[in-house]
Amino acid sequence: MKASQFFISTLKEAPADAEVVSHKLMMRAGMIKRLGAGIYNYMPMGLRVIRKVENIIREEMNRAGAVELLMPVVQPAELWQETGRFDKMGPELLRVKDRHERDFIIQPTSEEVVTDIARQELRSYKQLPKNFYHIQTKFRDERRPRFGIMRGREFTMKDAYSFDRDVESAGRSYENMYAAYCKIFDRLGLEYRAVAADTGAIGGDRSHEFQVIADTGEDAIIYCPTSDFAANIELAEAVALLAARAAPAQALTKTPTPGKSTCADVAELLKLPLAQTVKSLVLATDELNETGDIAKSQVWLLLLRGDHDLNEVKAGKVEGLKAGFRFATVAEIEDHFGSKPGYLGPIGLKKPVKVIADRTVANMADFVCGANEADFHYTGANWGRDLPEPDLVADIRNVVAGDPSPDGKGVLAIQRGIEVGHVFYLGTKYSAAMNANFLDETGKPKPMEMGCYGIGVTRILGAAIEQNHDERGIIWPDAIAPFTVVVCPIGMDRSEEVKAAAVKLYEELQALGVDVLLDDRGERPGAMFADWELIGAPHRVVLSDRGLKEGQVEYQGRRDAEATKLALAEVVSHLKGKLKL
Repeated sequence: MKASQFFISTLKEAPADAEVVSHKLMMRAGMIKRLGAGIYNYMPMGLRVIRKVENIIREEMNRAGAVELLMPVVQPAELWQETGRFDKMGPELLRVKDRHERDFIIQPTSEEVVTDIARQELRSYKQLPKNFYHIQTKFRDERRPRFGIMRGREFTMKDAYSFDRDVESAGRSYENMYAAYCKIFDRLGLEYRAVAADTGAIGGDRSHEFQVIADTGEDAIIYCPTSDFAANIELAEAVALLAARAAPAQALTKTPTPGKSTCADVAELLKLPLAQTVKSLVLATDELNETGDIAKSQVWLLLLRGDHDLNEVKAGKVEGLKAGFRFATVAEIEDHFGSKPGYLGPIGLKKPVKVIADRTVANMADFVCGANEADFHYTGANWGRDLPEPDLVADIRNVVAGDPSPDGKGVLAIQRGIEVGHVFYLGTKYSAAMNANFLDETGKPKPMEMGCYGIGVTRILGAAIEQNHDERGIIWPDAIAPFTVVVCPIGMDRSEEVKAAAVKLYEELQALGVDVLLDDRGERPGAMFADWELIGAPHRVVLSDRGLKEGQVEYQGRRDAEATKLALAEVVSHLKGKLKL
């Protein structure tokens, strides 16, 4: 490609509404143009990156035995009504009507459609396993789209869906997709981690997120540097930090703590470690009657160490809270504890509540907790002596850096990540709801075991930039750069020698299959170099009259601090080495 034939549109400043680095740089590099809130045009430079990402995904999916098809963006509502998601999914699901007043949706995902295909086409165990995938536009009506393409409303995803005869076979399909994803992200040239993830309301026990490592990432990734353990913070197990409960050594004392309603303030006042305090969180669960009104409520007291935070996903897995919970109202708190929030604790309750203690709290002795009276806390509190044992002991907290790894092979560390892929074992959630059955060897119908596997194609662009950039612009990995090599001739319009050498190098690299661009725009060197540093071309070769007289050119990798002089005759072999050709 020659620059004069392409479309290059860079900006010196990012638009005022661009918040994160990837949004700013994609706008400045002319890769995207905003059309509406969370909706972008992908300009030629950005589209080249998307196509390279898609090609890598497509090659590895095909190699893994998946079969490509294409499902529509607009889908009939009837399929979504079969699974109940038409009503259950919130306003993120864009619902529309056609001229006949029939309901349709603009798809955010395609489980229903692919299950409909499977129930019509996959009738026998002999046709299984099967894995269908597509790369398609999605739409989610985000309330507050932000961060450019990182949280847009319209985006591109690769979805794959596996169909198997039993759980064992579904497990093999899952492992096959997990391995394919590792190959995809290896080829994309991104630093990533595959982390165990929460399976959410769907259930099951197989789910992994693929997270691109970036300081600006939204997700906290928990990992052990000395083992293979990795999980997102929702799932990472928090082991008890105390091996056993010590014998009481202090008397229970009601201690004045005027105006000190947080554990940190109480610890500072009493000159005690924050880890000696216990915080109280009050939840409630509701039982509904036939008309949907609240018939009865249960109040729960969750106890965590003062320096720990509640993990709501873990709490939602505790028996009694699985059906959903809410934070208790002030009225409910005062009714059960006889005190306003800030001074709550498990001793001297006005009405009974269900008490859940975190694993570490269950082993604490002589701890500090609220006295259920404004401006007072208890010190020297002990289980069994001063209050009953908890109704339940459970892992309900977020892990913190330095916690022991659940696999016993070191301590945990935390880094930030951006989720760009997810592999998920679905089981029979959709096949059972939609009667997607096959006939086994005995002729009996059985629901197909399903898995789903997604990759955010356009999100990968944002994640790659968040991970790879500097003060000058984007630094693309070779595999997904819009152009891998840029040939920059200085004064090409004034020097036949420069022009001839540049065209010859350009054509030689083309013949080798290198994705090369010749910048023949006649720009000044500073402006030309600034454009390609902003756009993020991984390799740049500069030709000038002065250099050619000495038989030399300048090569500079995008991460290099300065250019390297090379003999003109050696530049192609040098690039072949860099590009591993």
